[in-house]
This record gives sequence, C-alpha cells and structure tokens, in this order.
Amino acid sequence: MATATTKSSSRRSHTSLPVIAGSSLAGTAVEWYDFFLYGTAAALVFNEVFFPADDPLVGTMLAFATYAVGFIARPLGAAVLGHYGDVKGRRATLIASLMLMGVSTFLIAFLPSYAAIGVGAPLLLVFLRLVQGFALGGEWGGAVLLVSEHGDSTRRAFWSSWPNLGPPLGNLMAAGALAILSGVMSEEAFLSWGWRIAFALSAVMVIVGLVLRLYVAETPLFEKSQQKAKSETRRMPLGAAVRGYWRQILLAAFTRFGENAGFYIFSLFVITYLTQILDLDRSTGLNAVMIGMVVALVTIPLFAILADRIGRRPIYISASLATIVWAFVFFGLLDTKNTLAIIVAVSVGLLIFAAYSAVIGAFFSELFPTEVRYSGVSLAYNLASVLAGSLAPIIAIALYNWFDTGYAIGAYLAVMGVISLIAAIIARETQSVDLATVGTTRDDAGLDHEPDEDRTAAAETTTTGTKQQPSTAVAP
Repeated sequence: MATATTKSSSRRSHTSLPVIAGSSLAGTAVEWYDFFLYGTAAALVFNEVFFPADDPLVGTMLAFATYAVGFIARPLGAAVLGHYGDVKGRRATLIASLMLMGVSTFLIAFLPSYAAIGVGAPLLLVFLRLVQGFALGGEWGGAVLLVSEHGDSTRRAFWSSWPNLGPPLGNLMAAGALAILSGVMSEEAFLSWGWRIAFALSAVMVIVGLVLRLYVAETPLFEKSQQKAKSETRRMPLGAAVRGYWRQILLAAFTRFGENAGFYIFSLFVITYLTQILDLDRSTGLNAVMIGMVVALVTIPLFAILADRIGRRPIYISASLATIVWAFVFFGLLDTKNTLAIIVAVSVGLLIFAAYSAVIGAFFSELFPTEVRYSGVSLAYNLASVLAGSLAPIIAIALYNWFDTGYAIGAYLAVMGVISLIAAIIARETQSVDLATVGTTRDDAGLDHEPDEDRTAAAETTTTGTKQQPSTAVAP
C-alpha cells in the first residue's frame, strides 16, 4: 500500500528537470535570504541594537560572533537532516529545513532590543540564530541532490548549479531589502524598526518556497535505494558516511575554503570595511555587493556549462589561483575609495565565487553513493562553512586591528585559496561518474586509492540489485 501511494504521489508530482531545478533554486534563495539577511544586518544594525559598545568595531565583532554561531549549528543540522534525508527522503527533509529557517527568521523581526530587556535580547538572538544554522545545515545538500539525482549526466554540473544560484540571489534580495528600507527612512527609524520589515517578509517567501517544494517528486535514485533497503540490513547513513568516506568529506570541504572565505569577505565583510574603516557611505558597499551578486547570478550557469565540457578540476584550479591573486588586488582597489574601483573589486571577487559554485554541486554529488549521499554532501559542505566561512569576518576584523591594513586580510584569504588549490590538485576528475554506481569501483572515489572497506560495504548493492564483493584492498 505504501509503495502504491508513493508511486501515485510521484506521478502527480513534477519530474522535469527545469521544474525541479526551479524548485530547488526557490527554496535555497529563500533560505539564503534569511541567512544573509542576518549577516548583512549584523554589519549594519545588530551592533547598535543588540550589542552596543563604545568602540563600533567591537560591537560589530560581537554581532559577527552571533553570526558565526549559526555556522557552528550547521554541522549538527547537516548530521541530523542529512541522516533524515538519506532515510526518509530528500524532498521531505527540504520541506522541514525550509520551515525551520522561515519561522526562526520571522521571529527575529519581533525581538526586543538590548535597551528594552538587556542581555536577554542577544541571548534570544543567539538561540534563533542557532535554529537558522541548524536548518541551513540540511538545506544545500538536499537541494543539490534533488536536481542531480533526477538528472542528465551530460549536463549534471549545469542543472546542479541551479541551487547554487540561491546564495547570490538570496544575498541580493537581503541587501536590496535593507538598502531600500534604509534609503526611504531616516537612520533613527531604520535602526528602531525599519530593519524588522525585511525579516518579517521572509514569511511570504517561505510560503512560496514551500508550495514549490511540495510540487516536485522524490528522486528516482533515492526511491531505488529505499527498495533495496527493504531486503537488506541498512547501516546508519551518517556513520557509514564518516567511516567509509571521511577522505572524500575532507577533500570536498577543503576545495571550498577559497570559495567560502572569499564569499564572506567579498559580500559581507566588505560592507564593514567600507563603512567603519574607510568611512564611506553605507550605500556604496550595498550597491557594489548587489552588482556583484548579479554578476554571480549570470555567470554561475555559464561556468557550469563549461564544467560539463572540460571537467570540474580545471574550474576549481583556475578559481583557486584567481582567489590567491585577487585577495591582494581586492583591498588595493577598496583603499582607493573610488566607487567604480570598489564595484570592480567586489564584482570580480564574486565572479571567482561563481566559478567555484558552478562545480560544487556536481562534484560533491559524484563523491558519494546514494545511500549516504545526503549525509556526505551535507557534512562536507558545512564543515567548510564552519572552518572557512564562519570565521572569515571575525578573523578579518581581528587582522585589521592588529596590522592596520587590508592586505593582512588579503594574505589570510590567499591562504584559503592555497588550501583549495591543493585539494583540487589532489582530487580526481569525477565528470564521467555514474551516480547510480558510485562506491562500487575505485575510479569513482575522487581520490587515488582503493575504496575503504566500510565505504564499499555501504554501497555493496547497485541499483540493479546485484551484489558486489567488497574490495579487499587496503587504502594507503
């Protein structure tokens, strides 16, 4: 009966790639709007509303500390929601993550300020930020898999890049909402209540995203995996992913260091640098970020098409090299205080981010078998977010306080680019991988070694139901 119901539901749901990709994009855009709205507000509002301090940079650092708290919760969300996604399905998990993110963001709009209730205000803010981070921990992996597991292997990078349009689109909407609100009202009104409107608007977008996600079908690869699980003992997906695929998790995480740290420097910290260090108008930074986000939105699909033709590694390597160079050029251009130079600095930085983003979805999906793919992809993605993204704004402020120059921040970003470069060089090309058989051969692992025993055992049955003998080779 359950099987018949599932099949009937699948027939009523959409299975066309454009519809599924659009649904994934809508959901990620909403969630990243919520997440980046907090980050942008931390740079512009929260330092005064929730963390008043004599030194503006200290207040901003405290605000960014709560921003980082959201990243700390992301691995937990990746573990819990990743497990749920591997056991119950990609679609159901994505609906749950969207609801958690939307409710927590909506409630931030109604939080009292520090002046009203004292320390209780930042504590409530931290709690809601933890819920945001937990929800986002399971969002990206599921959105990417919803597309890649339906998909066309010859255009996997292209279709898998659609969810990656969510971060720039969400950031664009968040920056745009705050820019419009701050532009049509006084500074006092904006800090008092205007910023809350942007958070309250998330409720409308969550409803739209929820309707779209209810409209699409579960992935065929997951459904086949579920049928296979009924006839054999199922391992815990999270444990199987960590034991058998820890090398792939680390490799994937390291490839994101340059992208993740760069994105938060180019799109978030830049606003603090321009307003509080260079003493420029807030609109200068917001406008530059919005233009840069448009550049990223346009170029991510183009880079993805290229990745489907030449592979993932060339794009990764080129983006990492560009990060190392642009890390220093970026701050040189900002220090000119010239509006056009600032726009160029941010736009090129986000162009580099677009190159990374174009291949991440396909590459990560190609590293793990269906049974543990949601867990593996989510853990790798969010591990990088914690180690590289969450700390980037805080480290940037600390480095400037110590060295009194943006080039110190550039050196830090260049190191992140070097880490991504090394990981990309170590990785094997995964362009030709068949997602249905990942984990059954040595050539689909993304690394130059035999599959681990646990990893092979976790995916010992192919989608055709034929048993494969675990490899007896020992990984070096």
